[in-house]
Amino acid sequence: MTSKRKYIISIGIITLLIIAYYIVNLILFTGIKLESKFINENGFQANYFVKDKVQNKASIILIGGGQWGDYWAKEFAKKEMVGLSLPYTRKEGFPELPEEIKLEYFENAIKWLKKQKEVNPTKIVVMGASRNAELALVIASIFPESISGVIAYAPSSVSWSNTVLPYNSNELKPSWKYKGKDIPYVPMNKISGNDSGKIKMIEYWNKGLTKIDMVNKAFIKVENINGPIILFSGNDDLVWPSSIMADMIEERLKEKSFNHSFQNVKYKNAGHLISSNPEATSNYRTGLITIEGKKYEYEFGGTNKGDSKAKKDAKIKLMEYLKKI
Repeated sequence: MTSKRKYIISIGIITLLIIAYYIVNLILFTGIKLESKFINENGFQANYFVKDKVQNKASIILIGGGQWGDYWAKEFAKKEMVGLSLPYTRKEGFPELPEEIKLEYFENAIKWLKKQKEVNPTKIVVMGASRNAELALVIASIFPESISGVIAYAPSSVSWSNTVLPYNSNELKPSWKYKGKDIPYVPMNKISGNDSGKIKMIEYWNKGLTKIDMVNKAFIKVENINGPIILFSGNDDLVWPSSIMADMIEERLKEKSFNHSFQNVKYKNAGHLISSNPEATSNYRTGLITIEGKKYEYEFGGTNKGDSKAKKDAKIKLMEYLKKI
């Protein structure tokens, strides 16, 4: 074979590969780039997910950001919505510890979001899991004129002190502040270790809920939320009593004659991890926590099958909820 013929064949193969690439790309392209747009302005930082040419759509703020926030923000963008994955600690320029977090930070993000052409300013939802669900409910209750709904996985009914996290400072402080004032909280001693290598997290939080007077003062004013609320929890959550606290929220909303729709969705055989990626299966059932320099194992609760079933069903219900915003 002559060198000229080899050259022609090589060019032909390259041309076919290029054509094939563009055909496949045209078929598979969903309109959303793999990379998010990084926002660092107006006093906040976040990853912004949205398809091209989207305008005036519902947006969801993922409180806490990270891999969890990026996953969900991208899922919402695929559905012609807008996702803002919003961290607030442990990045450059952020507080090192989740204590005395200023709600003005989230207010800045909301104000910026409302000005984007892709966003319908009357349809902004906040979403969080675990303590970020606590924060999401607090934010929606403080800014009812801007937030149109809440999605909370493994929620809390009250605000807790900074001392519930063993790596926070020892001085008792609020977790959240607004306009220089503390968001009322349940004061807690730091969790104590023991002689074994395991610890039951649920007992710590259940004890906190027995402080009736403090709980009443620290109860999140969920009745102020100006939009529908959906809560997801596992009946076998062994990290904290999310199902009990979800019931507490439901009871308060009934007492206060809440004017919007409310769903309290609870799953059997599901634990604390039901907010994680529904498409991914996790085989780990325990986590590690460091208390006074010693590592302890704790259980998340639920089963692999129970969590997987709950996550998939919750995602369906979540998307149905967003269609009604």
